[in-house]
Amino acid sequence: MDVLMLSRLQFAAATVFHFLFVPLTLGLSVLIACMETAYVRTNNPVYKRMARFWGKLFLINFTLGVVTGITLEFQFGTNWSGYSVYMGDIFGSLLAIEATAAFFLESTFIGVWHFGWEKLSPKAHAVTAWLVCLASNLSAVWILIANGFMQNPLGFVVRNGRAELADFIAVITNPWAWNEFVHVVSGAFALSCFFIAGISAWHLVRKHEEEFFGKSMRLAVSVGLLASFAVVAQGHLHGNLVAKLQPAKLAAMESHWETMGNAPMYLLQIPDEKNERNLVQAMPVPGLLSFLAFNDTSAPVKGLKDFAPTDRPPVGLTFVAFRVMVGAGTLMLLLMLLGYMKRAKLSQMPGYLKIMVWAIPLPYLAMEAGWTVAEVGRQPWIVYGMMRTADAVSPISTGQVGSTLVAMVLLYTLLGAAGAYLMFNTARKGPQDA
Repeated sequence: MDVLMLSRLQFAAATVFHFLFVPLTLGLSVLIACMETAYVRTNNPVYKRMARFWGKLFLINFTLGVVTGITLEFQFGTNWSGYSVYMGDIFGSLLAIEATAAFFLESTFIGVWHFGWEKLSPKAHAVTAWLVCLASNLSAVWILIANGFMQNPLGFVVRNGRAELADFIAVITNPWAWNEFVHVVSGAFALSCFFIAGISAWHLVRKHEEEFFGKSMRLAVSVGLLASFAVVAQGHLHGNLVAKLQPAKLAAMESHWETMGNAPMYLLQIPDEKNERNLVQAMPVPGLLSFLAFNDTSAPVKGLKDFAPTDRPPVGLTFVAFRVMVGAGTLMLLLMLLGYMKRAKLSQMPGYLKIMVWAIPLPYLAMEAGWTVAEVGRQPWIVYGMMRTADAVSPISTGQVGSTLVAMVLLYTLLGAAGAYLMFNTARKGPQDA
């Protein structure tokens, strides 16, 4: 374990843990704003109770997301000073905009929303809810523009040994960033709907607050079906972009070694990265990989052997993570489709309700696997085709990184346990009127 690997593990641990909370913040904020709007329009107190109950879970999640996210920005200075020196003019400006234009707005109006139930009119309170969800998703825009630059660098010049911002419009209109934004946010909506559906299903099985959780469940499966379909559809479009801009990542995702046209997709594969082949390769679908990559069954798809071994991403992890993401995403779509078709009779389907309780972790697994594909598949580049990860690491000792990695994992484990306890306890109790 050298400094590079330890720093990558530390950043990965912080990112994986932080991203357990981000998508629920993005999706649940919008759904809560919709509940409040429904209350203002109908004056039905059930919608107000829904906004307050799901809002309490949102606040617990948001708090943990903020606490665990702060360490990520510090690591750009402590662990990745080479990156910060070289890319700081571009990356730093995007993070600064995210903090001042989005995060501060979000934090302020979350406070107004939380403490303003009895102090603001219903309309004014609903406006604060919409401001919170607007700021949350605006924050995601700037973070993903920053990540989009790392995946597809645009709008810069190299001057005096570092990258400098030359075209801000090119940076903020980066097609990779906006494809990533749509994919991530639609996934966040799907995750939030599974979260609401799973908790609602748990209560419906027990015949507790059936009107309240019945409405919540129907909202979740209706929005969740649209979101799950959007994830799958946009995932295909994003795959086209990966094939065009990061062909080595695509080849690793499919363990595709030889360049060929009419490239098949194998339903059963086991990669053998060491020997540059597949141990098992069975059940081919001719032309499917070419079609998924370029919408043309005869299009040639580059194989991993066309890239120098030092320019290839880790094949095994990228390959497995991609299949976990696709499998989980497909199952999510099927579950939401079934729920939507039977939405009028969900309380009479105990089997489906129990499945939805156990399905709460499914979108979390899909999103974490998706980010694994995105970030591990980009290696060995920290900025694709421009700066290698090995050149970005700080000149620090393995002892410094190793000790802080252990301390961080222990602290995050405690935070995770506390957060899980609070979320579970609040969800189990259900809505409690003041």
